Amino acid sequence: MPRHTQVVIVGAGPAGLLLSQLLHAAGIDCLVLERRSQAYVEARIRAGVLEQGTVELLDRAGVSERLHREGLPHHGVQMALDGDVFRIDLHGLTGGRSVTVYGQTEVTQDLIRAHQSRGAALLFEAEEVALHDLAGGRPQVTYQHGGESHRIACDFVAGCDGYHGISRASIPDDVLRVFERVYPFGWLGILADVPPCNEELIYSNHLNGFALASMRSHTRSRYYVQVPLTERLEDWPDERLWDELALRLGPRAASRMTRGPAIEKSIAPLRSFVAEPMRYGRLFLAGDAAHIVPPTGAKGLNLAASDVGFLADALMEHYARGSDVGLDAYSGRALARVWMAERFSWWFTSLTHRFPEMDDFARHMQVAELAYIRASERAQMVVAENYVGLPLAYAATPLGGR
Repeated sequence: MPRHTQVVIVGAGPAGLLLSQLLHAAGIDCLVLERRSQAYVEARIRAGVLEQGTVELLDRAGVSERLHREGLPHHGVQMALDGDVFRIDLHGLTGGRSVTVYGQTEVTQDLIRAHQSRGAALLFEAEEVALHDLAGGRPQVTYQHGGESHRIACDFVAGCDGYHGISRASIPDDVLRVFERVYPFGWLGILADVPPCNEELIYSNHLNGFALASMRSHTRSRYYVQVPLTERLEDWPDERLWDELALRLGPRAASRMTRGPAIEKSIAPLRSFVAEPMRYGRLFLAGDAAHIVPPTGAKGLNLAASDVGFLADALMEHYARGSDVGLDAYSGRALARVWMAERFSWWFTSLTHRFPEMDDFARHMQVAELAYIRASERAQMVVAENYVGLPLAYAATPLGGR
């Protein structure tokens, strides 16, 4: 391995791999370090709804050929209240924008293949990664690989190693501020090789709790139901889960639902989390290392992509023109969009889920809000523009500052 590179990227999820691909296209050297095996990374089941801006960024990175061939463009999304469904026209309400259903697993595999085809510096099973001298002018990264110790100097470190990674933990406590809300429920998800019950996603608010009908392809379906965090997978055999989905999604979806054995089943807790700032010296955080959103708004992967777009442009500006304006603005620029996505995901979760403390008044407020959205094109436009994704260059900042 070289003793110096321009950028060390910690984490080979979609954020780290996409950043590496964009930097390579600009002639910037980088090394990607991932503590997990390639098989583990490629098999992780994650999100599957890509904003148009994310698709455009994958186009720019040159890794979207299979996405355009196999992805499912969606021009609308459907919402339901106790089985009564209405549609929001994403395409018509946002001037022609839409989303694409294409699994994060597929995005990751496409990016890994692109890296391998060009012989990129991508190391899986890199252990004991540690970051040094981040506040100085010449950071260094140490790690173990293949039974040997390595040390590499670099100009910058990109922390793309997720919520539990080393990158955010390397920022001093007196610098980092953390904002968090943990929700009192989770999503029980099932992945099955059966056709979807609907041509578009259905977000359902039901007296029993939230449900989502989604898909990964024309032959693979992804469904979720809201459950208490105390639930156990063994208490949810496939048949019970299918019965609950049919009830919460309503009679039309139930009549079109094809049942089948789960190929993956899990319970995921929901949380909102933001770490500020997203820069410390020559370390830059991106993706889940800096923020987590509830999956309700389909924003996690898309926020990671927008972070990467901002950071890639800033690094290109640094190396091409010697300007650090983009690097200095990165954290504030990224966080402005992060908080907007956090707001939408929090609001959408509050609208569609049953909370333990919810009384009759709170339930009536949900019903009234959904009725208003159904009746008002302007209200639907607010949902649509947030769902398809605010522009990458969105410049608004929260009132009051931070």
